[in-house]
Amino acid sequence: MDKYETHEHDVIVIGAGGAGLRAAIEASAQGAAVGLICKSLLGKAHTVMAEGGVAAALRNTDDRDNWQVHFRDTMRGGKLLNNWRLAQIHAQEAPDRVLELEEWGALFDRTPDGLILQRNFGGHRYPRLAHVGDRTGLEIIRTLQNHGIHQGLDVHMECTVTHLLKEGDRIAGAFGYWRESGRFVVFRAKAVVLATGGIGKAYRVTSNSWEYSGDGHALGLRAGAELIDMEFVQFHPTGMIWPPSVRGVLVTEGVRGEGGVLKNSEGERFMFNYIPEMFAGEYAESVEEARRWLEGDRQACRPPELLTRDVVARAIRDEVRAGRGSPHGGAFLDIASQRDADYIKRKLPGMYRQFRELADVDITRQHMEIGPTCHYIMGGVRVDPETAETSVPGLFAAGEVAGGMHGANRLGGNSLSDLLVFGRRAGKYAAEYAKGLSSALAVNPDEVEAAERENLAPFEDSGTENPYTLLRELQQAMETYAGIVRTKAELEQGIQDLQNLKRRQANARVEGTRQYNPGWHYALDLANLLTVSEAIALAALHREESRGAHTRIDFPESDPAQEAFNIAITLKDGQLDWRREPRDELPAELIHLIEGKPGELTADDVAPAFERRRGY
Repeated sequence: MDKYETHEHDVIVIGAGGAGLRAAIEASAQGAAVGLICKSLLGKAHTVMAEGGVAAALRNTDDRDNWQVHFRDTMRGGKLLNNWRLAQIHAQEAPDRVLELEEWGALFDRTPDGLILQRNFGGHRYPRLAHVGDRTGLEIIRTLQNHGIHQGLDVHMECTVTHLLKEGDRIAGAFGYWRESGRFVVFRAKAVVLATGGIGKAYRVTSNSWEYSGDGHALGLRAGAELIDMEFVQFHPTGMIWPPSVRGVLVTEGVRGEGGVLKNSEGERFMFNYIPEMFAGEYAESVEEARRWLEGDRQACRPPELLTRDVVARAIRDEVRAGRGSPHGGAFLDIASQRDADYIKRKLPGMYRQFRELADVDITRQHMEIGPTCHYIMGGVRVDPETAETSVPGLFAAGEVAGGMHGANRLGGNSLSDLLVFGRRAGKYAAEYAKGLSSALAVNPDEVEAAERENLAPFEDSGTENPYTLLRELQQAMETYAGIVRTKAELEQGIQDLQNLKRRQANARVEGTRQYNPGWHYALDLANLLTVSEAIALAALHREESRGAHTRIDFPESDPAQEAFNIAITLKDGQLDWRREPRDELPAELIHLIEGKPGELTADDVAPAFERRRGY
């Protein structure tokens, strides 16, 4: 072991976005010695790209809001597949986490009387998103970093973790390499927190940055943890689609929250044609208003552009397939006709600059051309709701890498409050776990040597495959076979193609040395991307219904029987295995929150009217 650079900590946090920083801050506050590992530079976390706001029932803009309504919105948005306890803890603790950020120096937009301002967002019944213009994620990272640097954290930047180390069934540390030099490094730790984010680079068109290669999902799976809900990949309805160099770059939901509307090539505000029956009662403030909407009064309910992301993304896809799409295969997002220029520049300064600089479009006078982009995965490592610990002792997870909180579809703004709430819990309980061990567990030298050999394999002369080519083929397969809509035949073909790519990836070949070698980095990332991509396709194949972000053309309806289980993925003898896992039953006192209040419209009430009005 002497030949490896070695660091020892009580708690290692892998990932320095919002979840990782919040976990590291809390673990340090509990007295643990903490190491924070960044794949990139500190401050360049994907949380920075979360623009619209952080969801919490602060009740500053509408005093009818409370944690119960937030819980209900989250469960309904997740099509009831959420782990109810995760959703409950999230709704109850989110306000405290936002107010904590304010105490630490976060500068939120304000109401006239000085409270934190909250805006509307898709799927939320009341204005609930605390925001800083359209740069909320950036402000959260700034605040957490400024607070965290005073906690005595050891920050290891530009370091990629490739293997988790174990002693028996317990976590003992991590193995990785410095991206600049290629030198290997061992981290000994009593506990590890995964906070690595998502899997967006498995798709060609994505809002995610290069770091999102499914590292934490694959690390957890190989260490013995379970993945759940991997079939649910969220395609954000509004990503830039022109010019090609910026295809997939996110256009915040805040544009629609501030009044932006969606139009097709005929100038029609088409989302009125896609409000599903289950939303009719929710998107009006009363039964009478909902009935007025059904009779043709389009002003009687909230803007249909603020339906959940899965509904809006499919609506845009349907408009394009019907020949009513924009010139480059999307739709138009128009805020210029709804708000004056000063308002747009004040409330959406980032979007104004983004379109001016990247697309030569002035959004105060012109439409934005947008389309769906891979944005977020609801699936991830299964965790205990109270402690954020996985099934592997000493391994915790928080943020996008953790599954269960969002069910079949995540509401906008819930990701930021999720990472704050469960980042704190992961850090707290990781520190408590570490305190229970008298010393760090022993690291097995043979395990470390095997990890080194695996990482160096792409430099062997026998390899023939180009990692860049393999990545392009992987992304094309996922977009073709496991994208917004799926079928059995396509998923089976996709799994076959992915397994073939896995065999070819074993022969990936890179030139040069380990220093400054992006080809080598891609070759190592590919192993994780192929693992999570196959997990997505496998889970999608075995969920034979359409629910939330998972749409099966061959099973277009939701099946009530499949509401009762989640699909769990494990690794057995090097192969992915799946099983149906019964969903935890909601306690009786929470069921009435989801079923609705007396007097609300039900689907049976509105179905006949919708059948008359649909016309598509």
